[in-house]
Amino acid sequence: MSLQALWAMFMAHPAQVVNGLAMFFACAGAWVLVATRLREQRSVAQLAADSKVEELEEEAAFQDEPSRRLNHFFYAFGYFSLAVALGVSWASTQL
Repeated sequence: MSLQALWAMFMAHPAQVVNGLAMFFACAGAWVLVATRLREQRSVAQLAADSKVEELEEEAAFQDEPSRRLNHFFYAFGYFSLAVALGVSWASTQL
């Protein structure tokens, strides 16, 4: 699509284009949150399988510090993306 066609679509339907951008941020943020949670569950399951522990009382205690910091960063980034999506979606109602 050419830049002129994109600009024409934006000028014709600005709220829909901005709302589409909000949907992109929401999908990206949700995907990051789901992927981080799955990564966290896999690492805990791997640790449980390696140590032959049937039940882990505290999952975070068995993870190393860099993994916890990385998971914390991705959770924060995912929630920030969802907040941006909410703000952009609200802004699209004002157009």
